[in-house]
Amino acid sequence: MAGRFLSFLCCELAGGLIGWWLGHDYAIRTGLVAGGLGWLAVDSLRATRVLRWLLRGNAEAVPPVAGIWGEIVDRARRVLRASDQELVTARKRLQEFLEAIQESPNGVILLDAQGRIEWCNQTAADQFGLDPKRDLMQQVTNLVRDPSFTACYNDNGSGGSGGSGGREVVIPGPRSVPSRPVRLSLYLHAYGEGRKLLLSRDVTAVEQAEVMRRDFIANVSHEVRTPLTVLTGFVETLQNLPLEAGERARYLDLMARQAQRMQTLVGDLLTLSRLEGSPLPGAGEWTPAAALMVQCEQDGRSLANLLGKALNLRVGPPPALEIAGAPSELLSAMSNLVSNAVRYTPAGGSVDMQWRPLADGGAEFRVCDTGPGIALEHIPRLTERFYRIDRSRSRETGGTGLGLAIVKHVVQRHGGELSIDSTPGKGSIFAIRFPPRRVRAAPSLNGQAPADTGAPPATESLAG
Repeated sequence: MAGRFLSFLCCELAGGLIGWWLGHDYAIRTGLVAGGLGWLAVDSLRATRVLRWLLRGNAEAVPPVAGIWGEIVDRARRVLRASDQELVTARKRLQEFLEAIQESPNGVILLDAQGRIEWCNQTAADQFGLDPKRDLMQQVTNLVRDPSFTACYNDNGSGGSGGSGGREVVIPGPRSVPSRPVRLSLYLHAYGEGRKLLLSRDVTAVEQAEVMRRDFIANVSHEVRTPLTVLTGFVETLQNLPLEAGERARYLDLMARQAQRMQTLVGDLLTLSRLEGSPLPGAGEWTPAAALMVQCEQDGRSLANLLGKALNLRVGPPPALEIAGAPSELLSAMSNLVSNAVRYTPAGGSVDMQWRPLADGGAEFRVCDTGPGIALEHIPRLTERFYRIDRSRSRETGGTGLGLAIVKHVVQRHGGELSIDSTPGKGSIFAIRFPPRRVRAAPSLNGQAPADTGAPPATESLAG
């Protein structure tokens, strides 16, 4: 302020001196007035430059002014620079925040006070079938058409900040179809001045797992209850009635079968539990495919004798291959396929098993039978636990309903693929395909083919 007052005095003094030099009293007064007006004009010009600069908001294009206006410009420039830096930082943080939400596995939709979509991440767009650009500022209730969601939205809107935001609403996804159902869990939360935050989560797998858990418990209870009921009845009969030796022996034989059935069921359940809870098998342990085939052939022969069936078992030539993985798991999967073929193929039919190399360097173990075949609608569900096409026939053959579930888990753990091809009335083909990284040629001795591992000839009769 002192400089500003000093510059005004200088202008007045200059005008007065000019008037004194002219030699008239009125000239001195006129000079003083002119000096003040000149100072005012220069000061107004500086103020105008500063005002224009402030209106432009450009912190870099500083007007060339001095004095107090220069000080004002300098201080304003610092404030503008700080404000611009804060704005850049805020925008950067907002962008990082939106990018983080964009990567969220849950859907996020921001709604304005009128329920229009202000922003949504890609997950929400995929779940609701939205276009993140085209559907902006569209009414959410027009795009998510579900009565339960509409009721939740209206309750939230009428309930203020509390509303129904804490209540979960589960609706079918817009792209849900009977063959591939989709279930979405929605939460609506109020925030800000009437705005709302819509969170969505795909709970399809969770609900399916819950259904599978309930079905699993119910199936296990049913499978165990049936032989227990039989055992209990026979025990009461043996306790209360005098029986002849032959009849007693027959009852004891039936009891032993039911006990064996329960033991087999428990064994399969333990196998599934072990497969699900153990680490994946490594690729450092190699097992000859021929040895696995020999053991499967022996298991099939024993089961056919036990069931009293006369079958033709045709076994392909022993393969010069080795498979990487857990030998017990591989044998369990392959043996289950052979056992199923033997169980469900009627007497006089045939069961073929063979190894064959694949074009990509992998290998395939396949089991073909001439059984009754499987209808197309049952094939996708065959590997479900306890799923049976004909429950009575499965019990008659001694099946637990867990064999193909075990096969599926073993195949998945070894990076393979299980394929099922069946024609009702003609038979079925079950095949396990192993990837190239799990297959290698069996080592030879002195350039000769591997020694015979004891595999049977190509065609052999299996009589019960």
